[in-house]
Amino acid sequence: MRVIADHTVAAMSDFVCGANKPKFHLAGVNFGRDLPEPDFVADIRNVVPGDPSPDARGSLQLCRGIEVGHVFQLGNKYSLAMNATYLDEAGKTQAMEMGCYGIGVSRIVASAIEQHHDARGIVWPTSMAPFLLVIVAIGYGKSEMVKTAADALYSELTAAGFDVLLDDRDDRPGVMFADAELIGIPHRVTVGERGLKDGVIEYQPRRAATGQSDEAQKIALADAKEFLTGLMEH
Repeated sequence: MRVIADHTVAAMSDFVCGANKPKFHLAGVNFGRDLPEPDFVADIRNVVPGDPSPDARGSLQLCRGIEVGHVFQLGNKYSLAMNATYLDEAGKTQAMEMGCYGIGVSRIVASAIEQHHDARGIVWPTSMAPFLLVIVAIGYGKSEMVKTAADALYSELTAAGFDVLLDDRDDRPGVMFADAELIGIPHRVTVGERGLKDGVIEYQPRRAATGQSDEAQKIALADAKEFLTGLMEH
């Protein structure tokens, strides 16, 4: 009978194995004495946490990974179709062996969302966010004061080169806040009539995206452009 053993089994000594009888085992078993040396040694066992690492410098741990890159061996399927050939050392025409590799754009997006989210929704990294800032205008369609201030701030920030989303829906504040959090915009400014009467608006970041506290803070409307520009340039 051909004996095939895993690398870890081939290195064992004085081990316990079955005795070919129910509830019986043999102890102190060794290759070369109690059974032949393995005919073939291979990596046939799945690792478990705590196994020695291949470099013998520690132990293995299992963790989840995200595949964003891929490599495909294409062989000569496409080179034959395209008549892509070369001359070998003997001067004979051979079809090229082809392969391809790359990073999947859609996989990067999915990976970023998996790594950056919370119970409220996506938390985009600043470098990937489709919008850096959302202006939530409370009562945009009912208050000329809110409309004027929100439009002016939107124009200032977009002119400065930032991607800004103006939420001008006539919806409840909670709905607008929830939607902004769900789609993961890193910075949020709330423009409301109550705050504008005191010359202030409210700023709140998505903590995981900015590395800041997610506490809301009041900022002067007159200083909003300078304040927000300083935040979003870092």
